[in-house]
Amino acid sequence: MSKIKIFGLGGLSESGKNSYVVEVDNDIYVFDAGIKFASGNLLGIDYIMPDFNYLVKNRKRIKGLFITHGHKENMGAVADLLKDIPELKVYATNFTKFELIEDGVNEKNIILIKPHKKINFENVSVFPIAVSHSCPDAVMYVLNTKDGAICYTGDFIIDPSMQGAYNMDLGKIAYVGKQGVLCLLSESSFAEKNGHTSPKHRLIEFYRDVINHHENRILFSVLPSHLYTISEIFAAAANTHRKIVIMGKRLQNVINFSKNEGYIDFSSDIIGDLSNVNDNDAILLIMDDKTTPYANMNKILNGYDKYVTLKNTDTIVFAEPKYDSTEKILVKLQNELAMFGCSIETYDNDKEILHHASREDLMLMIKLINPKYYMPVKGEYRYMVNNANLASALKIPDSNILLKQNGDVATFINGELIEDYSKVKVNDVLIDGNSNDDVGDLVIKDREMLSENGIVLISATVDKYDKVLLVGPEVTTRGFIYVKDSQNMINEIKSICEDIINRNITPTRVDYNQIKVEIREELSKYLYQETECKPMIIAVVQEV
Repeated sequence: MSKIKIFGLGGLSESGKNSYVVEVDNDIYVFDAGIKFASGNLLGIDYIMPDFNYLVKNRKRIKGLFITHGHKENMGAVADLLKDIPELKVYATNFTKFELIEDGVNEKNIILIKPHKKINFENVSVFPIAVSHSCPDAVMYVLNTKDGAICYTGDFIIDPSMQGAYNMDLGKIAYVGKQGVLCLLSESSFAEKNGHTSPKHRLIEFYRDVINHHENRILFSVLPSHLYTISEIFAAAANTHRKIVIMGKRLQNVINFSKNEGYIDFSSDIIGDLSNVNDNDAILLIMDDKTTPYANMNKILNGYDKYVTLKNTDTIVFAEPKYDSTEKILVKLQNELAMFGCSIETYDNDKEILHHASREDLMLMIKLINPKYYMPVKGEYRYMVNNANLASALKIPDSNILLKQNGDVATFINGELIEDYSKVKVNDVLIDGNSNDDVGDLVIKDREMLSENGIVLISATVDKYDKVLLVGPEVTTRGFIYVKDSQNMINEIKSICEDIINRNITPTRVDYNQIKVEIREELSKYLYQETECKPMIIAVVQEV
């Protein structure tokens, strides 16, 4: 019998940043290491990743990191984690391995796995099972222990029409359920949506209608990792005699790799090059990026793209998921494109580009797996609650349904849940640019202050030997007031600062620290009285 702990480092009560840990006695198995994309209030932040300090401290106990599929929300933090644990083994299927390498992961760290091939460890085994998702080679994982299996679904939908690298092996899932499952961790993203996701995710007819009903050039904005959508666009364009031009090296790499591996099938004759970009009947695939959403389309609209010049006869299709955090950006962009004269085609609200399990899919997974305990994961808390309600409706006792927050530990001893209120310390790690260091809340607060109230810079120079004010104080502002219309206020700021500097100068020393403190305090009070704003105040006093 074993002592088993299950907890999330990310992905609970949030969308993205998925990373789940299962401890079996002294061994640690990690499932997914994803990122979350920053919302508008996190100024300058590119993405957010889980706090991996627990894993770093317990690195010697980690048996491996198992990635379900090649989406950033599930594998985007792997490269960052490997900087702290360079010896970590990463288990991934073929397409996921390609995405990891594209993301900067060293190929030497990756162990290629295939669905339905067991991975054996000393006392347990890990069994990947193929599931259907919007990128190929997606898997769920079954961690077999002496007390029963721990299953983690990753992202999935149930659609028998998806074959090949998108196929889902329901038979093997049912077989696992017959063997005895201790706990099922199942995604919650679409737990509010009724019915099955399929066939609402099939959009080939929509793309075919767009291509057939518009004679001029069409621009599709796509995400490289959503290969299912890209394959539907290629299928819809087949036999139309149009050329498809793939814009962007990253997107070209994905499509070339996918064609070579058989994930996508199209005639090479359909592919155009840069000489076809301005053809009236061309189809352009414009690569989008979640870190800077719609940036390439914005660049084209504003005339900054090196190769594509927008025409008012163009048709624009945003063939990618809509996210709450980027909805305002998309609406603004669509308005500007419409004002330019472009046609914009949107799919119906009852269609889904995202391939997540809806209510009937989730209930079918629960019935097939038949777990003793059920733990909703992957989604905002209300989605997890809806997911839990589905399990309750299927007669799983409420005491066996685990609604947890990041860091909350579910502990099982001899196959039974015990009351253990232990927590693992977790936090958001904010990443700006290529730095692997957490930016931190204080930096974000500074950026918010700068964005709302601006900055006031006070500079002055003091004679090193005579201890007198030589130059200044000079006042520089950015984002606070318009200097030409506020000369009286600028003069008063100079007067306040000059008084502070002079009273902190003695014949023997200059108290620079006290000058800076007093300038910040007195100016803050004065500026708030005058403007009701609190700009960031920086004082620079040097000696020569």
